[in-house]
Amino acid sequence: MNKNSKEQVVAELAAKLATAKAAFLADYRGLNVDQVNSLRGELRKAGVEYQVVKNTLLRLAAKDTGAECLDPHLAGPTAIAIVQTDPVAPAKVLAEFAKANTKFELKGGALDGKLLSVDDIKALAELPSREVLLAKMLGSLNAPASNFVGVLAAIPRSLVQVLAAIQDQKAA
Repeated sequence: MNKNSKEQVVAELAAKLATAKAAFLADYRGLNVDQVNSLRGELRKAGVEYQVVKNTLLRLAAKDTGAECLDPHLAGPTAIAIVQTDPVAPAKVLAEFAKANTKFELKGGALDGKLLSVDDIKALAELPSREVLLAKMLGSLNAPASNFVGVLAAIPRSLVQVLAAIQDQKAA
């Protein structure tokens, strides 16, 4: 790579990292091309960009961004997954891939400028997705109103049942 192409790579990475919500680092040594391509495909479905980057270029690109805290993990072969949206889905994909492929190792991650350990990434992967959490919250907000309507409907229903019981008693 010449100097101009390196500067271009650093500029592109810096722009992506500046707007990223999260970034995850991994050691991909020992994976074959098919395994890497399947991982890329899964991450692409989750809306994540996955690429292999030189550590020095990534260190320069991460300067003054939320991914700057990843500097201690930049040793050895490094692949980075840059997340622009919900960080839970790619964390799940990476954690499941790491379980299935022992040669693939997560190094760490950054979420909103905070360093994540491998255990933190696995804990993040166990969280339900954003949509599920929103549905649960809306269900919780809707529950008091539903219960109130049920209580209000119970009063006339009870009255009707009492009147029906009196009518049945007089008929007998």
